Amino acid sequence: MSDVYEKLELGRFIPHWGLHTLGFEALYLELQGKRFDLMSVRSPNPNFMNGVPELLILRLLKDREMYGYELVQAIRDATRDEIVLGEGVVYPVLHGLEKDGALKSRRKAVGGRTRVYYAVTASGQKRLGALIGTWTKLNDAVAQALNGGSHAPLAV
Repeated sequence: MSDVYEKLELGRFIPHWGLHTLGFEALYLELQGKRFDLMSVRSPNPNFMNGVPELLILRLLKDREMYGYELVQAIRDATRDEIVLGEGVVYPVLHGLEKDGALKSRRKAVGGRTRVYYAVTASGQKRLGALIGTWTKLNDAVAQALNGGSHAPLAV
């Protein structure tokens, strides 16, 4: 177990997600010599993904309530597997949004198991609107830069 601790300490801590990465392409945990992937990132800079889990979670929960693992699958489906977030990413974001009042939860017995279903509150709707506005401005700015913008053209 101390080997795992040392490896995680050598890794990079991403405060927004509360996870460690030992490289720039995957977040994972290694226990007893076995590697467990938590999240794959197709970008060389996972910090660029900060805020994306929150945006996707609020947007998907706007349509209907879901439980955590269902939400993990819904994110994969909605992004055509371009963004794959593990439960280790989704659950901390869910708990943070609930603590902030953006989500509410309820327990429901399903097939002999109890699941926690999450739904967006009025506060969460406002937060989602603000996030969409910010993301749209960012997306437009990047698109403008990629299309040449008013500055020197980008060399590709």
